[in-house]
Amino acid sequence: MKWQAWRQLREFPPLVWIILVGSFFGRGTYFMVWPFLAILLYEKFALGAAQIGLILSASAVGAAVLGFYVGALSDRHGRRSIMLAGTGINALAFAVLAVAESLPAFVAAMSLCSVGRAIWEPPSSALIGDLLKERRARELALQLRYFLVNAGAAMGPIVGVWAGLSAQQSTFGLTAFSYLLLNLAIIWAFAHTASGRVARQRRDSNASFRGTLQVLRQDHKFMVVILANVLALFIYAQMDSSLVQYLTRVEAPNLVALISSLILVNALTVITLQFPLLSLMSGMPANQRIIIGLVILAAGQLWVALNPVDFILGWLGATFVVSVAEAILFPTMSVQIDQMAPDHLRGSYFGASSFYSLGWSLAPLAGGIVIELWSGSILFGAMFLLCGLVWLLYRYAEGLSRPDWSEIEQGDRTPIASATAES
Repeated sequence: MKWQAWRQLREFPPLVWIILVGSFFGRGTYFMVWPFLAILLYEKFALGAAQIGLILSASAVGAAVLGFYVGALSDRHGRRSIMLAGTGINALAFAVLAVAESLPAFVAAMSLCSVGRAIWEPPSSALIGDLLKERRARELALQLRYFLVNAGAAMGPIVGVWAGLSAQQSTFGLTAFSYLLLNLAIIWAFAHTASGRVARQRRDSNASFRGTLQVLRQDHKFMVVILANVLALFIYAQMDSSLVQYLTRVEAPNLVALISSLILVNALTVITLQFPLLSLMSGMPANQRIIIGLVILAAGQLWVALNPVDFILGWLGATFVVSVAEAILFPTMSVQIDQMAPDHLRGSYFGASSFYSLGWSLAPLAGGIVIELWSGSILFGAMFLLCGLVWLLYRYAEGLSRPDWSEIEQGDRTPIASATAES
């Protein structure tokens, strides 16, 4: 890492570090068990693939809309209370998951997990932009956050297997505890640090949900980018619950060990390659980086579709390719939103990006149905073709207009559409 990056890291305020470290521990404990949830539901309640997909999908669809609304609320009322609500709901949700015995309790707790995440993500991402004024520092923080999330994802299954916790429901209690600690850290930082006290005062009383909708309707490029990214998340998410269901139904050998290995390959690939890839592509616009990641993602989907069930190295290789795509795509998507968002609507724009979770949440349902009716190979072959549609959407977005924010800086809250596309 270059000297400038180290200098920027040292200048991060405590609140930014709390978001980063909290993301690491929250995701690490989360991944001790969450990837095995499809197995728990299958073994505990003998549910079919479509039923499991419906549960996993329904728990997050409403949360996507909620995240959009919460982003606008954080612009108007500030980030602190929204972030505290998100961490509190997450702590409660995972505590319930740790002790749930009935299917309704599982469904309710999983819905709360999705709600808590939807409430936490937009204001915490926007707060990084609030506190770091330099563009390169914001990009570094967003990249580092994604890096730490994947470091937690890599360590979670390892620690879980080592401690005998993987696929054990009680492990969710550790996740609840990590979110409780994060909640307390946020309270301390907003009350006892200079940047926290400044951030606590930051809000825009003129911001409104209706006004935000009017702005976004005029930002044509942003809306198409959101649609493209929703589909990209839908494609990628098939490697999560849908692949687990596919491998479970075809009785892949050493299933739990295989799934743990796939998670480990995914996380270690992102951890190892994310910053080298960032350095390699640092001179490219965000859209160009995303297109490259999309092509690699398509190759990974085709590999999964063609891989023999008992060819373990093939599953690992396909996961590696998809993970390279992930290392490029998802950190860049956050950077892309930060670059497109005006300062006074940063929470709203990150809130709009919550619709990405629609792609993530609908993937288990669609994947489960296709697996039950046809096969996993057909599912991932269709995802390969869908990558082509996402590519077309990005090419279409390149020529679309964006609002002229200079009008807003002069005091006019109604942006004027500009025919000049953002580079």
